[in-house]
Amino acid sequence: MLNCAVDNPAIENAEAMAPVGASGDNTSSLTEARRGGGAVGASTTAAPVRQELPADAPATQAATNADGGGDGDGDGDADPDGDAAAGLAGYPSTLAGQALDLRRARQQLEPLAAEERLRWAWDQFGPGLALTTSFGIQSVVLLHMVSQLDSALGSPGIPVIWVDTGYLPAETYHYVEILLQRLPLRLVVAQAELSPARMEALHGRLWETGQLEDLQLYNRLRKVEPLDQAFQSLGVTCWASGVRGRQTDHRRTMQPIDPVRGAWSLRPLLSWTSKDVYYYMKAHDLPQHPLFEQGYSTVGDWHSSAPDDGSTSGRDTRFQGLKQECGIHLPGMLGAGI
Repeated sequence: MLNCAVDNPAIENAEAMAPVGASGDNTSSLTEARRGGGAVGASTTAAPVRQELPADAPATQAATNADGGGDGDGDGDADPDGDAAAGLAGYPSTLAGQALDLRRARQQLEPLAAEERLRWAWDQFGPGLALTTSFGIQSVVLLHMVSQLDSALGSPGIPVIWVDTGYLPAETYHYVEILLQRLPLRLVVAQAELSPARMEALHGRLWETGQLEDLQLYNRLRKVEPLDQAFQSLGVTCWASGVRGRQTDHRRTMQPIDPVRGAWSLRPLLSWTSKDVYYYMKAHDLPQHPLFEQGYSTVGDWHSSAPDDGSTSGRDTRFQGLKQECGIHLPGMLGAGI
């Protein structure tokens, strides 16, 4: 496992504390900690609350084209004209116990600012709302907005789910520490039970083969399955992410809210440009990811990220150019949509 020397006891290694299972286990572990001031009203030294998923934890409901996860052409794209109510029957209801009117929700969200979209989601789903983050190059924008919303609501804290693959650059782990000292976030760390060393012993270094199917297996084991288990454990009904429409071909098809992975996927920054991100960070004096200065416009795992080199940039620098998405933002369950 890639180790990053950080002197901070508030983040535990959930994987190391998890029970050892069979080599085919698909379970993952969660660590929850309140950091950087904790939830509003909590002590800055509040002890972390560790959550473990049972080995037989059920997966969240799949989101497929058959039940409204796509536009019906099999490519997983969102339907820009809205989905049939019957196809969304299995998706979570609002706090009021009503089925979400997807067409109306999109119309309401379209003119709203990013912060207003987050507040809209809280009003609709309350404690079912969570944020997913990679602590990447531009992640701090949405993290700051969530911390501001937490302060305004005086809430226990919207869960911020970080999928730690164990293969992140050392710079990312240090960046996490910087942001957690700055922002009062309720961080939930999701990790695969299968350790990096054990995965490599059983499957090899999957990112080195140049085969798309091996990269898909890697992303399923280290990213998709841990996130799905975190959703189930936390009871997530709506998850916000910092995806932007200009990042990948798939993301250009996205709506402000879509049915994905058995929950509602909210995109507060969908229409934002890189300039919007830059000016927001400057206005709020937010720190840049250390790799930004080295030419990275996007960063994930150390072996699947590269700086812009003039011929490739953005998400085209990821995954050796084989793909743009890791699978988290695609329809399907446990990798079915990768």
